[in-house]
Amino acid sequence: MTDPFGFLTTPRRPVPARPSGERLGDWDEVYAGQALLPLVSGQARRCMDCGVPFCHGGCPIGNLIPEWNVYAAHDDWRTASERLHATDNFPEFTGRVCPAPCEDACVLALTGEPVTIKNVEQAIADEAWARGHVRAHPPERLTGRSVAVVGSGPAGLAAAQQLTRVGHRVTVFERSDRVGGLLRYGIPAFKLEKWRLDRRIAQMREEGTLFRTGVDVGADLDAVAMRGAHDAVIVAVGATEPRELAVPGRAVEGVHQAMEYLTAANRVDEGDCVRPSVTAEGRQVVIVGGGDTGTDCLGTALRQGAASVVHVDVNPMAGGFRRESEPWPLVHPRIHRVSHAHEEACDRDGDDPRVFGAAAVRFEHDAAGRVEAVRLTEVDPSDRTPRPGTERTLPAQLVVLALGFRGPRHGTPLTTALGLVPDDRGNFDRTAGFAARTADTAPCPASASASASEGVFVAGDAGRGQSLVVWALAEGRSAAAAADRYLMGSSDLPAPITASDGPLA
Repeated sequence: MTDPFGFLTTPRRPVPARPSGERLGDWDEVYAGQALLPLVSGQARRCMDCGVPFCHGGCPIGNLIPEWNVYAAHDDWRTASERLHATDNFPEFTGRVCPAPCEDACVLALTGEPVTIKNVEQAIADEAWARGHVRAHPPERLTGRSVAVVGSGPAGLAAAQQLTRVGHRVTVFERSDRVGGLLRYGIPAFKLEKWRLDRRIAQMREEGTLFRTGVDVGADLDAVAMRGAHDAVIVAVGATEPRELAVPGRAVEGVHQAMEYLTAANRVDEGDCVRPSVTAEGRQVVIVGGGDTGTDCLGTALRQGAASVVHVDVNPMAGGFRRESEPWPLVHPRIHRVSHAHEEACDRDGDDPRVFGAAAVRFEHDAAGRVEAVRLTEVDPSDRTPRPGTERTLPAQLVVLALGFRGPRHGTPLTTALGLVPDDRGNFDRTAGFAARTADTAPCPASASASASEGVFVAGDAGRGQSLVVWALAEGRSAAAAADRYLMGSSDLPAPITASDGPLA
C-alpha cells in the first residue's frame, strides 16, 4: 500500500476522453493523445492493497491488481508490466474494451468510488510498449507436439500464445482475410485501433506461432485431415450466429445485422474500400438492442454522419445504484451508464438517443422495398410483452439489429468431423467425452474441457456463449492449460477459470 490515506484524500478521477466534437471528426481512439501517467499514478495510490483483494474475483483472468497498482504509483512501469502480463496476454486490449467488472468488485465501491483500475491497466500496457518492455518470448525448447487453433479471436490468440511459449508448434486457422476475429472486425477503431492488434500478431509470429488466413476449416481445408495432422485442436470460432427479430418486414432492404454493419465500417479503416457497403451517412438510423454492440453501432453511425440515431433498448432504464439482488462483490451491477457514444450523441443532437422499455414490432417499407420506418411499442418490464395502445412510428432509412448471438454454427463439416454437439444453450458441449483420457492423464477442470473427439478442446464464446473479451482471454488461457496437460501429462500453464465459471448477472 503506497499511501494509507490515499483513498481518503484523493478523489476518483478517470482519465478524460477527448472532446466529443473532436472524436466525431475522426476514427481515432477516444483517449488518443491523452496524457495518462501523472493522473494514473495518483489514482493508483488510492488502492488500499486489501487483505482480501475482491477485485481479483471480479476479474475473469485474475489480474494481480493491487500489485501492479503499487508499481504504477511508484512509476515502476517495467515491474508493473511484468505483473500485468503474468495474467493477461493482451492488456492493451482489455484496458480499452473491458467494462471493468473489477472496479465494481473494488472494496471502495462499497461506500464510494472505486479505483480507476481500467485506466491504470491501459497506462501500464501502453508504457510497456512505449519503453520497449514488451518483447517476444519464443520457447526455450520444442516439445515436438503440434496444435491447431481454429479461430483467431481473443480466445484463440490467447490459447495460441500460451501453447507456443511452452514449445508446441501452433497453427492458427482463420477463415477471414485477416487475423483478429472480433477484435479486428467487430470492435470499432475508436475503441481499439487495429495497429495495436497488428503489433501483437507480429510478436506472436516472432515467437513462432503460424497463421493461415482465408482458410475456412471444413470448407477450404478438410477438417478430418486437419485433425489428423495435429496432436490437439482448440476450437475458438466464437458465437457467430446472430439473434434474429422475427417481425413483419424483417426481410426488407435496409435492415442489417450489427456485425454486417460493423464489419463494413472496419473494412474502410483497414483500407479495403473508400465507402462501406452499409453506411449511415445522411440517414435516419434506428439501432435495436441496448448492449455494447448496439453502442458500438451508435458510435459508428455518428462518425459516418447519420442524420439522426435512435437507440432502442428493451430493458427499462436502470437506476444509479446497485440493487439488493446484485450483491457486492459477486455481481457486475446493472446501473445506468453513459458510454462515450451516448455522450457524443447527446452533445451532437442535444438529447440521449436511447429509448428504454421498447421493442420493434414491424418494419415498414416504401414502394421500392426499402425500409422507411420502424414501429415501436412499449413493453412490460416483467415479461417484455407489448403494452396495448403504446405503439409509435420512427422514421428510418437504416435499421441495425444488435440483439446478440445464439451461439456457434452447428452441423458444419468442422463440427461433424470433430464430434462437436450443441449443449442445452446452443453452444458446443464441453462435457461429452470429457472422461476419454489415458489412465495417466486425468481430466483438467479447465474452461476448455475435451469434446467428444479425443484431443479436441473448445474455448471462448463457442463454448461459453457470447461474452466479454476478458472472458475470452480467460477461456483461451484455460484451454491452453487443458491442451498442454493432455499432450504432456501435466502443465504449468495457468487456468484462471473452469467451464462452469461465469458472471452471476
